[in-house]
Amino acid sequence: MFDLVLKGGEVFDGTGSPGKIADVGIADGMIVEVGDLPVDDAAEVIDVSSLAVSPGFIDMHTHSDFTLIADGRAESQVHQGVTTEVIGQCGISCAPVCSHAAIRQVAPWFTEKAKHRKWLGFGEYLDVLEETDLGVNVVAFVGHGTIHRAVLGDEMHAGEPDDVAKMAKLVDQCMEEGAGGFSSGLEYFPGSLAAPDHLVPMVEVAAKYGRLYATHVRNRDTEYDLGFTEAMSTARQAGARLQISHIQPKFGAPGHAMEHTLEMIDIARGHDGDIAFDVIPHDWNHTLMAAILPKWAQAGSLDDILKRLANPEDRERIKANPKPMWLIVKARQWKDIVLLNATENKDLVGADFEEIGRMRGVDPYDAVLDILLEEGENLMATMWSSKSFRNSDVELCLSQPECAVISDTVAIANDGVLSDHVGSLSGYGWAARFLQFYVRDRGIMSLSEGLAKITSVPAKRLGLRARGQLKAGYHADICVFDPAAISSNATARNPRRYASGIAHVLVNGALSMRNGKRTSVNQGQVVRDFQRAG
Repeated sequence: MFDLVLKGGEVFDGTGSPGKIADVGIADGMIVEVGDLPVDDAAEVIDVSSLAVSPGFIDMHTHSDFTLIADGRAESQVHQGVTTEVIGQCGISCAPVCSHAAIRQVAPWFTEKAKHRKWLGFGEYLDVLEETDLGVNVVAFVGHGTIHRAVLGDEMHAGEPDDVAKMAKLVDQCMEEGAGGFSSGLEYFPGSLAAPDHLVPMVEVAAKYGRLYATHVRNRDTEYDLGFTEAMSTARQAGARLQISHIQPKFGAPGHAMEHTLEMIDIARGHDGDIAFDVIPHDWNHTLMAAILPKWAQAGSLDDILKRLANPEDRERIKANPKPMWLIVKARQWKDIVLLNATENKDLVGADFEEIGRMRGVDPYDAVLDILLEEGENLMATMWSSKSFRNSDVELCLSQPECAVISDTVAIANDGVLSDHVGSLSGYGWAARFLQFYVRDRGIMSLSEGLAKITSVPAKRLGLRARGQLKAGYHADICVFDPAAISSNATARNPRRYASGIAHVLVNGALSMRNGKRTSVNQGQVVRDFQRAG
């Protein structure tokens, strides 16, 4: 009757309800029954007594668009119980593109080492992803920045009405071909050029299909209130459901910013706004180093950017930028900013910029621009991280039932073609750290409540069919772990350590981890079919 029975664990269904001791019966990749099950005719029985049995974790905000093409195993995610990823966030997606050469420009964490078939359209990209052995299920959003580049290239304007109409038509085509939602990144070029007038027609397309509009808002520091209200206004005008990505305010925001933002959301909900949000479970904020450049310095080709970085006059203009993306840079708190990922400067990863400047005998800001210049063609893969979030803000968000927990990172591995890549300080341990630090150690919520934030909450918001809960008729995406032992082992100096405390992981009924060890099985699927979610 059963291909596999997980016997005697504490089963959490993912809804936030308390766990209960039960067996889980699996057949043909699906959960068939949960309860006190006979095992005589089961093909395999695994004793999971004393362990927690949960739906597999859903990471609803990642940038693994290209890393999954390069290495679909998703080792950093599977090792911490993740079974589904949502890519194409912050306005950045790998498709659609006008030429094969353009893939490099829009693909986050691009590497020449990857061997893959090329694509143009969004559906074709999903086809290529589907041809990859995937360790996780994948939902792909289409990004505004990529749509903009497909229509306008690197032009320094957001588009005339005819251009915007072309963009909206392209978004519609992507939705037809399987995009799970639409995203924008309004602090990044070219998203920084767009106003609601430009975005609303595209967001209306997402609304037509009942899919989410996820946004990295324009500002989360001094003008946080303008950034968040712009996002709500755009979604309201389009009639769309809004997901505010990594909502916690950044360095420079007033102390009341998080509380005020939640108040604004409550008011909007009172007028039928459908708004939810997510948080990164730590106080470090990471992004592309190139994002510190003002818009004019990011325009054009990669060669154009590198020429400006090499020009002394342009460098002085860059450093004089009165409103950089990170105000912590303007405040020159270099000791709280670390190099996270680099290709030509791997030896500096984990060092803070006060230290790097001292090592090089230059001002830390010049060290930043020097490193970007030295990275050359890998400039857009160069990352840094800063201590820009408040734990109190994260905890306040976590107290809200609609808040999901995300990684904002990439699926990578400490071996193979991605072994030198890093996505964030918690890329190898975001889910483990959430359950370890906020749930177990700080007791911000119960284990069952915490699990809901990385299972059923994102599944419902995304409109995933039969995923995110542990119940009969659902896909057998399951994580079995030890609540007392689950831990993140990644540090700034050693960010590529896998999490610990995970016993077994199943993706679509197949064991991708068994007894704490990764198997060679990769049964992830590309998800293209969605229900209208709430």
